[in-house]
Amino acid sequence: MRATWLAVFVPVAALAAGLAPPAAAQPGQWPGFRGPSAGAVADDPRLPETWSETENVVWVADVPGLGWSSPVVWDDHVFVTTAVSAGEEPPPQPGLYDPGADFGAIPAAAEHRWLVYDVSFSTGEVRWVRELYSAAPAIERHIKNSFASETPVTDGERLYVYFGTIGLVAALDLEGGVVWTRGIGVFNGWQRFGTAASPALHDGRLYIVNDNTTGSFLLALDARTGGEIWRVERDENENWSSPFVWENDLRTEIVTAGRRRVRSYDLDGRELWEIGGMTVNVVPTPFARDGLVYISSGYPGGMPRPVYAVRAGASGDISFAPGESGNDYVVWYQPMLGTYNTSALVYQGAYYTLLDRGFLLSHDARTGREIYGRTRVRPGSGFTASPWAYNGRVFLLGEDGDTFVVRAGPEFELLRTNSLNEMALATPAVVRGSLILRTQSKLYRISNETGGR
Repeated sequence: MRATWLAVFVPVAALAAGLAPPAAAQPGQWPGFRGPSAGAVADDPRLPETWSETENVVWVADVPGLGWSSPVVWDDHVFVTTAVSAGEEPPPQPGLYDPGADFGAIPAAAEHRWLVYDVSFSTGEVRWVRELYSAAPAIERHIKNSFASETPVTDGERLYVYFGTIGLVAALDLEGGVVWTRGIGVFNGWQRFGTAASPALHDGRLYIVNDNTTGSFLLALDARTGGEIWRVERDENENWSSPFVWENDLRTEIVTAGRRRVRSYDLDGRELWEIGGMTVNVVPTPFARDGLVYISSGYPGGMPRPVYAVRAGASGDISFAPGESGNDYVVWYQPMLGTYNTSALVYQGAYYTLLDRGFLLSHDARTGREIYGRTRVRPGSGFTASPWAYNGRVFLLGEDGDTFVVRAGPEFELLRTNSLNEMALATPAVVRGSLILRTQSKLYRISNETGGR
């Protein structure tokens, strides 16, 4: 096992010093998973409604290996991570199946290289590639997972990367230089399906959740140095849900979903409130809109499959007493609305639920009242990427690379289907009139303005 610090720099001829204003002055960044508004994007006529492998494509870049992390964007930088095997690995399997004897945890076939790519937003050319580590993975993954599923996060000065399968956290500058690295340990979850919980960045601190069978924790690191600020133990044994930093009118808190409990912490790691009643596997990431934080989980074989809408100011255990379906802080609750993989979307006052088996539902985001019930998008399609919305449209990316475009509103209406003909599990970035969409081997920039920036 060896760590490597070799960077391969590829010049981008179109770039020059002074091309863009300083990062702090740039609007329209996409710094982390699902962007600044959990997938709800302001209207922009440049944003595409129709695309294919060639239509409305500004550029397409090849990304080797396998990684399901989402792209993040800052100025002219599009960052993605990947893990490249030296051998032949079992290909990921899309679709709907019982991950039992045939598809359980699988070991790596060979040594892997963990890479970070910086692709030019303007041209699609690779600016640099940084190898952070090379080794044989010490833990397994699910056949549909990858060894690079955590989405990085950036503040415009540094990119912060976490690879849970090798226990490595790293900070890079935007030229690809390694500022610091820190090992936080490699741990297996109960089912040995690999890792996927992305880091969260707030006010100079990096927050990482790792729930495992050895010693689960929430960790706060100094983003400047990588030094540990605090660590709290968690009574959990598996998790793929990312921590969410919720800045509400009363305080700032770190909301985490777990198999046993939802827990919220203050910025010093002290637990503020908790709620029970989650399902077996927890993947969706909490998010907030209009004073409510939404938490869900929905493994198809689990009971219940809950969604909780929680207002700010809770303290202690706010779990329901027998017979309750709400309380002073849980504004609404749906016991069977939670999703397995996708995080929900709040757009134009509606809470959209995309079930992994291809159903879309809509509820009032403030009250939980049903707007329309289970509506089949397309039979036989599996969904892992989270939905996004703009220009009065809701977009649903299937695992086979087809994006279904649905009219936002009180009735379900499927408008069109856009195909890229390759497996896709990563949630896209939507920024500055462009959709940055990752498939298994490619990265697309798609826009109505295919000839411009």
